[in-house]
Amino acid sequence: MNDWIDAEQHVERAHELYEARRWKEAESELRRALTLNPYKAEWHFNLGLTLEAAGQLEEAASAYRSSLDLDDSNIQAHAALGVAMLRLDRPSDAVSALEAAHRLEPAWPDPVIHLIEAHARNGDHESAETNYYLALHLEGVDEASARVNLADSLLTRGKTEQAIDALREAAALDPDMPGVHARLAEAHSDLGGFDRARQLYLRELRSHPGDVETLLDLGALLLDMNRLTEAGEKFRRVLELESNHADAHFYLAELATRRGRSNEATELYRLVLRLDPSHPMARRRLADLLLECGESDSARRALERELRIQGVDASGRLPTEDPMDLCRLLIRAGLVEKVAPLLFVAIRDQPENAEAHHLLSVALFRLGRVDEGVESAERALALDSRCVAAASNIALANVRMRRWKSAARWTRRGLRLDPDDPVLQRLSRSVRRRALRASIRRRIRRLSIRLSVFRRSD
Repeated sequence: MNDWIDAEQHVERAHELYEARRWKEAESELRRALTLNPYKAEWHFNLGLTLEAAGQLEEAASAYRSSLDLDDSNIQAHAALGVAMLRLDRPSDAVSALEAAHRLEPAWPDPVIHLIEAHARNGDHESAETNYYLALHLEGVDEASARVNLADSLLTRGKTEQAIDALREAAALDPDMPGVHARLAEAHSDLGGFDRARQLYLRELRSHPGDVETLLDLGALLLDMNRLTEAGEKFRRVLELESNHADAHFYLAELATRRGRSNEATELYRLVLRLDPSHPMARRRLADLLLECGESDSARRALERELRIQGVDASGRLPTEDPMDLCRLLIRAGLVEKVAPLLFVAIRDQPENAEAHHLLSVALFRLGRVDEGVESAERALALDSRCVAAASNIALANVRMRRWKSAARWTRRGLRLDPDDPVLQRLSRSVRRRALRASIRRRIRRLSIRLSVFRRSD
């Protein structure tokens, strides 16, 4: 009995620490209580809330599951687990947890609002809209949140103008709602309304001046608008709030690249990778910069490291982030033996991807597989008749195989697509010279044969 009393005291102390936002100490008290009495579903749930507040989402989800193992009727635990799964970017798991909460209490609007987001992120936009209209009929619903979540679904589907309407309605319902004006800014930016987007980001910051994500988004927009000094101010403001913010350092590296400060950019990209070794773009941008500076060996090492980080193995599994961008860099760095398997997988998954066929043709040419390269280039042109590079590569392949007529035909086709292409212009001159020399040699041979016959007849 004394253990149970001690456990209750630990829980009371944990509650006080939670209110004081002392998450680590609150977690410690709850764990002591659960060591003494592990059968209290409510305490596991409270531990989940504490861990979530501390940003330990995986541990929080585990605590919510432990609570539900003891009491599957806890609506709050199902809903909290669903929200945690959303934050962990596991929308399918979020749907399961949120639907369980909705089944237990159909009149409670919060799980339905989150289901709009979960279904949208899971790619099921029809279910997202169904839950949106369901939410609007529930008493006490936060209509602004429902409209924001629907807007995210609409933006994902490219229905930007409808998303703007939904966000405007949300802003009218709750002007101080965090993120609503930032989302509006993003939507206007997608439509090319950069100045309107800038004004909306600034409005968001007036209400929430320390919002790091909004500062970053505004800085990125200012980069697009070529307002480089203002962009740098926003990124440095982020670093004042969070000195080790990898994305802020990344954007400062982009800014240095724009200004032609290659050494500064290189050091900043390396700093980003120290802070976040799996950053989705920094290593590629570093490799790109190293290639431009002639440091090919360093670029190749960076790209090989990127392949390992991405988990790309010998089977040629595609990376998740912009695989064609990575393939282009691998080709530039001369790592063609590593890029070909990736491109074969890309074409298997997206047979109509003209760029994948074109890049594969380049890789095959460099691997000496000329006939296969020509076939891939012809496929790229069949899918995209404006692919000048593919025509140029086919012409060059025919030159190397000394097929002058075919080379001339493909050169002419390329020049029809782009008369000013310098590579094709040089190739055209080269083909004409080679064809002329070949014609002269043929005439000389014919003349030699005739002279030989004439001498024998004498």
